[in-house]
Amino acid sequence: MNEDLAGDDRAKRDRLARITNVINILQQHGGDGVSPNEIAKRTGVARRTVYRDLDAIQDELGLPVWSERGRWGMDGTAFLPPLRLTLPEALAIFTSARLMTRFADSHDPSLTSAYTKLLNNLPANMSRVAERSLRELVSRPVDAEINRVTADLAKAWAERRTVQFVYTPAAYNGSEPQPRQARVRPYLLEPSLQTHALYLIGWDEDRNAMRTFKVDRISAVSLLPTTFADPEEDVILQLRRAWDIITDQPNIDVVLRFAPAVCARVQEATWHPTQRVEELPDGSLEWRGTVSGPHEIRLWILSWGADVEVLEPASLREDVAGILRRAAEQYTA
Repeated sequence: MNEDLAGDDRAKRDRLARITNVINILQQHGGDGVSPNEIAKRTGVARRTVYRDLDAIQDELGLPVWSERGRWGMDGTAFLPPLRLTLPEALAIFTSARLMTRFADSHDPSLTSAYTKLLNNLPANMSRVAERSLRELVSRPVDAEINRVTADLAKAWAERRTVQFVYTPAAYNGSEPQPRQARVRPYLLEPSLQTHALYLIGWDEDRNAMRTFKVDRISAVSLLPTTFADPEEDVILQLRRAWDIITDQPNIDVVLRFAPAVCARVQEATWHPTQRVEELPDGSLEWRGTVSGPHEIRLWILSWGADVEVLEPASLREDVAGILRRAAEQYTA
């Protein structure tokens, strides 16, 4: 074997072993941090080599290293224990990953990495499908800003740290929303089935209320040193009020009547935890539920076209009727 090549291999192995050792030291001192001088003593290398290794850990490996007042550390949640999955468990995670792949507009390297690790827990035929999904995902464009924002919010959520960011609300009915700066305690990151997007649910300190923020509209994220306790009310339980993702609107009682032609399809699914259905003598179906605000359920109602009628509340009935009238006008020439 060529001596130069053998020397290169040894150098690479030595560097990998040294960087692995530095990572272990950083993890051991995740909370208080450790100085480069201490790392140099423990690894037996020069101080400048330690700095090169710290740069490599951040830039090449992308690991969450922090530095403050001459001490360095690493987030203790950067690595999680390896999974040992049963086949049904692996299938459940694979199905979830497939949903994310179908709905994702861009490539998130974190999802790619999770997919790669999942492949080791799947039988060969399932692994081949996962591999094709992985190739499909990697072919999509990378939205570095969204990935960075998501990573920052996940870190703030995991560490129970208040986060500050600029938020641009959605435009409705021709309005021109103005961006605002928000200070939020992140309680939950939740995907939306309707919009195929990720949302942050948390306590808006400026509005003194729970609020829902679409991650795509968040920018300039800063993690603040202040921490917070768990919310008094279970956020997952609060989501029972949402039709999809919105929990910060007043509850409304919705009553719908479905035509006989679609009654069987309506009854095949539980559309909301609060739903109550009753078959009527004429073959139609009355559907009742209590949801947070009218905006999200309105989209579902409109998807049934002429096979559903809004009975209550009156404001939602008028809203849906107006939308259908405007739609019909577009087809009458």
